[in-house]
Amino acid sequence: MRKKIPIRYFRFPILAIISIILITLSCPLHADRPNILLCISDDQSYSHTGANGDPVVQTPAFDRVAREGIRFTHAFCDAPTCGPSRSALLTGQHIWRLEEAGNIHSTLPKKFKTYTEVLENSGYAVGFTGKGWSPGRLKVGGRESNPAGKQFSQRKLKPHFKSMSNTDYAANFDEFLSQVKGGQPFCFWLGTSEPHRGFDLGSGKRSGKDPAKVIVPKIFPDHPIVRSDILDYFVEIEHFDNMVFRALKSLEEAGELDNTIVVVTSDHGMPFPRAKASLHDDGSRVPLAIRWPKGIVAPGRVFHDPVNLSALAPTFLEAAGLEVPSMMTASSLQDVIKNKPRNKRIAAFIAMERHDGCREGGKGYPCRAIRTKDHLYILNYKPERWPAGNPDRKFCARDIPFGEVDSSPTKSLLMANKDKPGFKHFYNLAFAKRPAEELYDLTKDPGQVVNLASEPEYAGIKKKLNSQLKQRLELTKDPRALGLEAPWDFYPYYGLRRNKSWQVDPKP
Repeated sequence: MRKKIPIRYFRFPILAIISIILITLSCPLHADRPNILLCISDDQSYSHTGANGDPVVQTPAFDRVAREGIRFTHAFCDAPTCGPSRSALLTGQHIWRLEEAGNIHSTLPKKFKTYTEVLENSGYAVGFTGKGWSPGRLKVGGRESNPAGKQFSQRKLKPHFKSMSNTDYAANFDEFLSQVKGGQPFCFWLGTSEPHRGFDLGSGKRSGKDPAKVIVPKIFPDHPIVRSDILDYFVEIEHFDNMVFRALKSLEEAGELDNTIVVVTSDHGMPFPRAKASLHDDGSRVPLAIRWPKGIVAPGRVFHDPVNLSALAPTFLEAAGLEVPSMMTASSLQDVIKNKPRNKRIAAFIAMERHDGCREGGKGYPCRAIRTKDHLYILNYKPERWPAGNPDRKFCARDIPFGEVDSSPTKSLLMANKDKPGFKHFYNLAFAKRPAEELYDLTKDPGQVVNLASEPEYAGIKKKLNSQLKQRLELTKDPRALGLEAPWDFYPYYGLRRNKSWQVDPKP
């Protein structure tokens, strides 16, 4: 029979264990957990920041984040349309995995976990101001609130130009900070409505900007109306950047800046023809800079490999020391942040289903793309459809011709002069039907205006890119790639219908 061991032999180990537990409980839970500030503009292309080389637009806040952190030269949204892009960013998944959320003016079903939910469940304070997940309806997807967090929208300002929102985004961030409990980590989404259209016509010139210095993208005619339109767009980008500047100052004053992951980006490209709602670079390539002094190894770097914005979700969760949900298929950027050897990122993947559905029966324009550093390959599933929406406005919920493209002076210029010399080429780039495949050699044609898909000398490259794209689509279970039902044309549309007769075809 074993002898009983006297309790006195356990006394000191027990006291030690109790002491460790008490010390652990007394320490802040977030001692090594960073705060997160995501600053996201609405419709801004990659080129249009100072750090990315534009000589006119002034973006000191973005430039600082890029200079003191990591600047990404090949960052791409997952979809060049607001709701799907934001859904992918929140969930860390391609849009073809998100059911209804693959369409704009839809919903984000609750079964898809978001990084904000995971952070909030682990003790983070989570909030947003301005444009969070949008546009669409959340309750039909089972959500009671915006997945970007608790909304802060009370603070207002008088904007410099009438086209801008009167929401004081930076002041609302301050309001959020004032409600964060002492020692609690936080995650905040600062999403402006700028530079979404409409613009205050002539605001760029009135602010003193020189139209002669504008770099006109190769997809537009070099015309005074286009130059002025771009200047008006720049004014709105600068408004967004000023909000980021003020938010950085608030973090600095609170002593939280160095332990905050600051991300500055956009949901997709500029609101111009053949940009927004297009898989080409002007619609899908976005600015991206990340600053985090306590986490980034060797700051001041430039990263050139292609990345998708959906990578931010697992990146945030790993930085917080949390497990990434298995449904998140995007790869974290932590290896980039830590400057560790990595498997080379060879491509970003971009997709589109229904934007505003400006075709008969509310149909979209389904397409997928793979973007490497040197090539863009696009697979258009329904080339018989008009990519910018039907020329006839009767098929458009917005009641405008080519309704996938926002109304603008540039759009009006192209439409009014479509048969004139010097304009037809640009009109066709913006509005004409496209072939089933597109291929662009970015080393020779960075503006992506010459489709090489039918050129024999590019057959090998096209075959390789097609294979890589389909491999990714099949691996991540894209219904279109697997030959399954693809229901996006038939999901409900919750947007404003200016054309009262417009409707979505019932599911067959």
